[in-house]
Amino acid sequence: MTQSVRVRAPGKVNLYLAVGAREPDGYHPLATVFQAVDVYEDVTATRSDRLELVLTGRGSDLPVDDTNLAIRAARLLAAHAGVEPRAHLAIHKRVPVAGGMAGGSADAAGTLVALDRLWGLRLPPVTLRQLAAQLGADVPFCLMGGTAMGTSRGDVLTPVLARGHYTWLVITQRSGLSTPRVFRAFDDAATRRHVPPPAVDARFLRALAEGDTMFVGMNARNDLAAPALSLHSGAQQVAEACAHLALPTIVSGSGPTIMVLCESDEAAHSLGAYICEHTGAEDAFVAHGPVPGAHVVDET
Repeated sequence: MTQSVRVRAPGKVNLYLAVGAREPDGYHPLATVFQAVDVYEDVTATRSDRLELVLTGRGSDLPVDDTNLAIRAARLLAAHAGVEPRAHLAIHKRVPVAGGMAGGSADAAGTLVALDRLWGLRLPPVTLRQLAAQLGADVPFCLMGGTAMGTSRGDVLTPVLARGHYTWLVITQRSGLSTPRVFRAFDDAATRRHVPPPAVDARFLRALAEGDTMFVGMNARNDLAAPALSLHSGAQQVAEACAHLALPTIVSGSGPTIMVLCESDEAAHSLGAYICEHTGAEDAFVAHGPVPGAHVVDET
């Protein structure tokens, strides 16, 4: 009988994020291209007589009650399978908190995979993805990984052919941003203009397939970038510094994390030192993509 399972789940960057006008249910239609990056959350699930969660690393002070997405994932899976939600969950967090890189979603995806194995459920991948979609729009992609196009709320996924290797400088801030707050700022701006239905440019998808990483970096799109930067002066300062250097820059998701496409690890490290010295950025580190989705790395 399996006693412990360790799963590694990746964070993400939206290489392309087109946002439509808010619908009557309060949600926004999206057309996005996700890339999984090697900034990982490690989820270790161990047998226990109760459900409990311990966090270490980034965000170790986050709530560990039923408001935590990992606990919600555990309860959802247990209810679906008709088992008692009993496990000790230990999550070591590396993804920036409230930074637009889906750290909480990676926790949920990792929890689903770990407990599916720990409890001996062996559910089909499609079932895990369906459960993931109930937890949040980014959770299914954290399960899938690689590169994928997301439509509807971002949770209807289609794998995308993507050649090439991407080296990112990830620039974080001391304070995060609330995704609902960023969407409200988007809506406020949208009332003053027409918002077309979201779609991913075919030229962008072609560049991904051909491995034209520079085209991808220079033509990345994020409709939440302007509202996010308007709400976060630190991220705005970093974005302006990158623009001054004519660097291909992406605001990750709803921000405030900013990612810069670099030619090499060495170039990224050098740029990171410069950015941290000349702006109020909290940290800068190197990440790579694409990488696989949530997967088991150890089992005993």
